[in-house]
Amino acid sequence: FNVSRDFLPRGSGIVTRRPLVLQLITAKTEYAEFLHCKGRKFTDFDEVRQEIEVETDRITGVNKGISSIPINLRIYSPHVLSLTLIDLPGITKVPVGDQPPDIEQQIRDMIMQFISRENCLILAVTPANTDLANSDALKLAKEVDPQGLRTIGVITKLDLMDEGTDAREILENKLLPLRRGYIGVVNRSQKDIDGKKDIKAALLAERKFFLSHPAYRHMADRMGTPYLQKVLNQQLTNHIRDTLPAFRSKLQSQLLSIEHEVEVYKNFRPEDPTRKTKALLQMVQQFSVDFEKRIEGSGDQVDTLELSGGAKINRIFHERFPFEIVKMEFNEKELRREISYAIKNIHGIRQVLPCLFTPDMAFEAIVKKQIVKLKGPCLKSVDLVMQELINTVKKCTKKV
Repeated sequence: FNVSRDFLPRGSGIVTRRPLVLQLITAKTEYAEFLHCKGRKFTDFDEVRQEIEVETDRITGVNKGISSIPINLRIYSPHVLSLTLIDLPGITKVPVGDQPPDIEQQIRDMIMQFISRENCLILAVTPANTDLANSDALKLAKEVDPQGLRTIGVITKLDLMDEGTDAREILENKLLPLRRGYIGVVNRSQKDIDGKKDIKAALLAERKFFLSHPAYRHMADRMGTPYLQKVLNQQLTNHIRDTLPAFRSKLQSQLLSIEHEVEVYKNFRPEDPTRKTKALLQMVQQFSVDFEKRIEGSGDQVDTLELSGGAKINRIFHERFPFEIVKMEFNEKELRREISYAIKNIHGIRQVLPCLFTPDMAFEAIVKKQIVKLKGPCLKSVDLVMQELINTVKKCTKKV
């Protein structure tokens, strides 16, 4: 899927600061479209690069900020296959400019969001002049694809390795083996880019490098950008063929589910009284269940800041009410005098004789008078319980 166009921003530091979702679509003419510029066709690919830079700065600012909001670009060309590629930023270890302190974690999360999908292939790009064992790309790919079924290794900057060293063992898949292997490429240098060296000349220079290098000439036919394009085409085709049955099955199940919903709502009339009644009953039922859960303490949301619902009512009965009773004061001397008067008044003109039990009428009179004193704490507790029930009802109403 060789576009053979220079439109991706290049430079030092972090250049790709937003994911670029690149859709390649086979067409008779060649032009580009951005999702945020609907209706505008770009035929000059220098303008495409400028628009990527401007749109990046619009969301992230001009001082190296990043954003996970993707830029969507479609390229229509007779030289491409209909595929979707996603260009992601490289891992940044040290924040620069106005980047947040957790820039590394933010970029990592952004990358994981895309490469975790089972239906995508991972192109793990690693410079040859760094230790492969420290490759961030391979490390992330290993996390989401431990079997290496979706990972293709790409080794860049082979021409920048120290003299006397080479990446032969890596490219022969001996050092850190990948099931799909490694492919070496030599991209244009920044000097070539600044000098407007075209891609065709860069491909010829790359071909010449592999044919003339003693460590790579025996595998020159399996190296370079054109071979990488060919392999990716084959791998993507095979990957699509392998994942298509599962997609088809999933889509069919979703279609059946949607058809069932359509059947249910086919004769739906918003003004139908039975619909309104059913909706009201469902709301009441939901309210009832939620209220019961909040009182029983089995709700789906647990408040960690304060007591509420059944727990607060439980506290009122078992802590607050006993406390109010304990606070009650009575004069024992006065109580004994009242008991004596009650017993004497029950006997009237009869002589009061010593007895084992207090007369029933005297006992009831004294107890009734004491029980009346409990009315205050009881009513206070009832008010507290009522207020908590009202709060619980309000919370359930908000949820409905």
